[in-house]
Amino acid sequence: MEKMNPMDLPLNWQIVRFEEIATFTKKPKDLRYSEYSEVPFVPMRLIPIATLFSKEFIRKPTNTFGSGTYFEPGDILLAKITPSFENGKQCIIQELPTPFGIATTEVIPIREVEGLSDKIYLFYYLLAPDVRALLTARMKGTTGRLRLGAEALADLEIPLPPLAEQRRIVAKLEVLFTQLDAAVDNLKKAQAQLHRYRRSILKAAFEEEATKEWREGHSDTWERMKLSEFITLESGSRPKGGVRGILEGIPSLGGEHLNAEGSFKFEKIKYVPKAFFESLNKGRIYPDDIIVVKDGATTGKTSFVDNDFPHKDAAVNEHLFIVRVDPKVASPKFVFYYLFSSKGQQQILSDFRGATVGGISRNFPLKVTVPIPSLTEQAEIVSELERHLSAADEIEANLDAELKRAERLRQSILKQAFSGKLVPQDPNDEPASVLLEKIQTEKGPQQPKRKKTTTKAKTTLSAKQMSLPLN
Repeated sequence: MEKMNPMDLPLNWQIVRFEEIATFTKKPKDLRYSEYSEVPFVPMRLIPIATLFSKEFIRKPTNTFGSGTYFEPGDILLAKITPSFENGKQCIIQELPTPFGIATTEVIPIREVEGLSDKIYLFYYLLAPDVRALLTARMKGTTGRLRLGAEALADLEIPLPPLAEQRRIVAKLEVLFTQLDAAVDNLKKAQAQLHRYRRSILKAAFEEEATKEWREGHSDTWERMKLSEFITLESGSRPKGGVRGILEGIPSLGGEHLNAEGSFKFEKIKYVPKAFFESLNKGRIYPDDIIVVKDGATTGKTSFVDNDFPHKDAAVNEHLFIVRVDPKVASPKFVFYYLFSSKGQQQILSDFRGATVGGISRNFPLKVTVPIPSLTEQAEIVSELERHLSAADEIEANLDAELKRAERLRQSILKQAFSGKLVPQDPNDEPASVLLEKIQTEKGPQQPKRKKTTTKAKTTLSAKQMSLPLN
């Protein structure tokens, strides 16, 4: 985000620092949590993404707190730790059963300055993509634990319109975003319906009724066979010493690269030395291979290696199985579609072992039985399946494009809002500069801050005598 230029804004706007028009809520010194048996608590999981108002909290006994952030009803709760901040986790909780609440330590509670700034205006400004990018660059800490400091947020520049115009902007944003949210909701419902449609056609494809008309001119029959009877199974491999730091060679794919649609996403791929797989001759994948995830969060998920696979020379790691089908018995793609169907997934996962982190064993093919028609009928089923799935993919692509367009539109609306182009200016509005002067006058001359002094405690306080270490 480039430094703001006052010349790009309407005349009655001002560019100010965030701390001039907002405050960070602090716990009053005389407040004792022990006066309450329990208080509302907001963990990070209950802070939604880019949601204006939330009513989510849990009641927690005060004697169970070890740390937390004090906030008051109406505060903006802004997540400050990665990746919650980058994901846009923030909300306002207006109603609490007590005069205050306690949130995770990983939030900054923000309040508007009465008569100068509008809370919802501040809320939306903090969601603007350019603002998020700028604040993300100011985060500090170790990898995976980056945090946005209150000082960095205080120093953020923000365009300040007259208070009346702020409220007009907020009103316009709420109308436009309500319409946009309704459109996005309809698109997501259509996606869900499409997902159910895919599941239904996959289910129907492996029932004899699906090709009943086709079979009228044929004498083909179906039989059920164990997967183990007509496939070979191979495990992926992990080279000695790992793959860290290797930037070229053979792509090594894992379960994290497989999405719900059975396609590989080629992001953050690790590489292994080509010589390793050439010498071992294990874990390499070829066209017509079926990939099955052995363990982890995506256990049982499957994918198919076709001739259009982006990496012709690739391998899989130790978390994946390679299934190779005897083409004299079954079409590899027919078997893949069956394993990908809900029935196939159910059978694969019947071999699942372990608790939270578990997986399937090399014996899973013994648990899977596949309906096998003739090779000719298999080809007919695959052809019909791909015709329907191709149409579904086209619709899915259009839905994705519309969702991305909606997000771009949302960003464009925010950009217009904070550049003075969303609503017309009113010459009767009191300029922002006048509002700032009034606030400064009411505050009076600023007293210089005294340096903190520390003295050694004469007595050691017990844990009960000490106030809880809450912000």
